[in-house]
Amino acid sequence: MALNFFRTLACICALTVFPLLARSATAATNIVEDWPQFLGPRANGTSLETGLLNSIPKDGPKQLWALKIGTGYSAPSIRGEKLVLHHRLGGEEIVECFNTADAKSLWRYAYPCGYTDPYGYNNGPRCSPLLTTNRCYTFGVEGKLLCLDLATGKMIWERDTAKDFQIPEAFFGVGSTPILEDNLLIAMVGGQPNSGMVAFDAATGKTVWESVGAKNWQGQPMYDWPGERLVNWVPFEKQASYSTPVVATVHGKRTLFALTRQGLVSLDPKTGEVNFSRWFRSAANDSVNAINPVVVDDLVFMSGAYYRIGSVVLRVKPDGKSFEQVWRHPNELQGRPPPSEQRVIPALEIHWTTPIYHEGNLYAFSGRNEPDARFRCVELKTGKVLWDRDESWGKGRGGKQPEVFGRGSAIMAEGKLIALGEGGLLGLFKVNPEKCDEISRWQVPQLHYPCWAAPILSRKCLYLRSEDHLICFDFSAK
Repeated sequence: MALNFFRTLACICALTVFPLLARSATAATNIVEDWPQFLGPRANGTSLETGLLNSIPKDGPKQLWALKIGTGYSAPSIRGEKLVLHHRLGGEEIVECFNTADAKSLWRYAYPCGYTDPYGYNNGPRCSPLLTTNRCYTFGVEGKLLCLDLATGKMIWERDTAKDFQIPEAFFGVGSTPILEDNLLIAMVGGQPNSGMVAFDAATGKTVWESVGAKNWQGQPMYDWPGERLVNWVPFEKQASYSTPVVATVHGKRTLFALTRQGLVSLDPKTGEVNFSRWFRSAANDSVNAINPVVVDDLVFMSGAYYRIGSVVLRVKPDGKSFEQVWRHPNELQGRPPPSEQRVIPALEIHWTTPIYHEGNLYAFSGRNEPDARFRCVELKTGKVLWDRDESWGKGRGGKQPEVFGRGSAIMAEGKLIALGEGGLLGLFKVNPEKCDEISRWQVPQLHYPCWAAPILSRKCLYLRSEDHLICFDFSAK
């Protein structure tokens, strides 16, 4: 009798537990995430989403909706069912919130903008919105910093950084997206003489600290420049770059890394105190730093694409106040490039796209312009090129769209790289350090040069932006 009772109890437990385990396993294969900030939930271009397409169909993934939008280079951000896009129409910059299901506009906040790009690029915003559970932060091309209510679009506070700080005009407009660290909104403002980086109270917009400029750069060695020169700071020096700051835990301490126009600065994010500075800048005046620093444990990678600046990896020492160089490529001094047949091609010379890091390696599109574009895998600790593929546009952009990615952008999900070429070519690659393992590709009909915003992945939907279109695709395996 007792034996039958326990057998029955065991069967009941099995019938109860097994469905729970099955549901748990099913849930584990259907992870979804928001994309609430530049480069996603971890700010490094990676997603934990699962249940995605294994290959791009011949006619492309199912399109859910498409929008004709205003100009700009900023990628949208997503939280829940809200997608926020920062774009420009005519003489206004517009922060607009859409429903992710049907692209219905939920609210919009507009303000005047008179920016004209001096190099002929478009005049729209470059920075991505930053979304919390109830706030939306944006940074406009002229330096207007906004905090809006995410539910309604109502303005909570604003700062006109161009008026509040002494900021030399940037080359291509404001392009460094602010980040949140605890209750601080930290932005690369670029003010003189010591307001290169500024922390604002995220709730009120009040200035908490200002740092970076003459105080930390004066007298610093100008690494890789001819003549063993030292920095002689001038009051009209531009400070802001187009690189978004990164906060990481290094040797047990939260550290802010900002790749400014002059180079890398390590700071205490709470106080703005500078730990160290490392000059990293092309000798060409009209040059920029644009990729985000890639921080892995105590290593920091940075790269540029003007006149052989190449790449460097630094190791932060245990005191957090100093560093050593792990590798630098190329090793020769800078200057104007030599004849093409003598030119040393750096392991990576990245114009703006931040590399994807995975298991010791960097995956990145390299090259300053379309004719020298490459797609490469490089070992982080050594700078060794593990594989390389030519993605150059050849004779230019005239006529038929070339079947290459150019200086593309990529994100990573479910062991694959989702790449978008600057001409609208969508590609799927296995993350493979042994070879460039392309699975499939498809030219998105509505997209054309330049597509410079990286793809967005949220809740199994893929969002692609060009200068004038925003398209949503179903990227689920079903």
